[in-house]
Amino acid sequence: MRAPIHPPVPPSSPLRRRVLVGGAGLLGLGFGLGGCRSAAPPAPDTGRLQRLAEARWAHRRSIENTTAGGLSGIDYDPIKGEYLLLSDDRSDLAPVRCYTAQWLLPTDVAPEPTGVVQLQRPGGGPWPGRRQAVTGLPVPDPEALRLRPSTGTLLWTSEGDIARGFGPALHESGRDGRFLREFALPAMFAPDPTQRRGPRDNLSFEGLALTPDDRSAWIAMENALIQDGPVPTTSTPGGPCRFTQVDLSTGHAVRQIAYVPDAIPLRPLVPGTYADNGVSEVLMLDAHRMLVLERAYATGAGNSLRLYEIDTRAADDVLAIDALSPGNHRPAAKTLVADFATLGLSRLDNSEGMCWGPLLPDGRRLLVVVSDDNFNPLQVTQFAAFAYTDRP
Repeated sequence: MRAPIHPPVPPSSPLRRRVLVGGAGLLGLGFGLGGCRSAAPPAPDTGRLQRLAEARWAHRRSIENTTAGGLSGIDYDPIKGEYLLLSDDRSDLAPVRCYTAQWLLPTDVAPEPTGVVQLQRPGGGPWPGRRQAVTGLPVPDPEALRLRPSTGTLLWTSEGDIARGFGPALHESGRDGRFLREFALPAMFAPDPTQRRGPRDNLSFEGLALTPDDRSAWIAMENALIQDGPVPTTSTPGGPCRFTQVDLSTGHAVRQIAYVPDAIPLRPLVPGTYADNGVSEVLMLDAHRMLVLERAYATGAGNSLRLYEIDTRAADDVLAIDALSPGNHRPAAKTLVADFATLGLSRLDNSEGMCWGPLLPDGRRLLVVVSDDNFNPLQVTQFAAFAYTDRP
């Protein structure tokens, strides 16, 4: 479905790489943004996801004097019966924050906001934005969020502040936003000023999963480290993304596996214009099995969303391998769960958050997915709810 055409986005808006790069020009040429169009799925629909509801928030909705949007992470708090929604605003419109909202028995009526939690920096106070950057302190780029049931605290990732020399990070904050700690991460995630190794800007810690026992978390890279291989193209898969398991008691990485994202399944309507694919979120099915959401975009063609299942045990530990290459590791095998183009949504957008909600009356799990609109009027903040059926 084609999105309504809105006035041009002001140059000062904090738009990011998936803000329909070149999209305004393509619209001017008469090309539509085919939000539901994706390449043929790699396998027939499995029937494991059933659409239950779809709703949207208005563009740049105001919630407690903040501009809502850029929703990149979501989790459910069963005690309070509310969802936590992390914004990836880099403190440009308001300091780093997450929203709370209720979506009871999901319907096509949008979730109701209930509050804003400001995630504070070490020592207290708001994180500064890029225009007020403080020496020695990164400007976080929030991407993924999980609530720890045993502690009531929030785990959240940042893709880092690569241009200023700060790598991606995993933080823990109180439910009220107080900063508690930053986890020590392997040296491979440190940025390299020469750009010969390490994380690529804006392509690092996009996903975060919590094991059911609440003892460890998995951090998922969106694309490969520079030394591990290239980003995907329309003809070739990307280099392996590293998924790192962190022991939450010790705060240290204990294991790491490789996951290979698909080639970009869409082709830009104008050859040579922007297209990408990568991991946008991960979610544990049980102690070892994980859902992996791959999100792609191609200028003028729209988005593709494919959900895969992997078993973290069926891959080699690559934590000690400096550079991944064919033959020196076994990546995780993946099985298609669903191509979202087959699920009956009104459109596909830049979906980056995924969580389990409360159990459905029939005993199936509720899977909730939210999209990051990049604060762009040509995109949407979309909430989608599905009934999930596990494989036999």
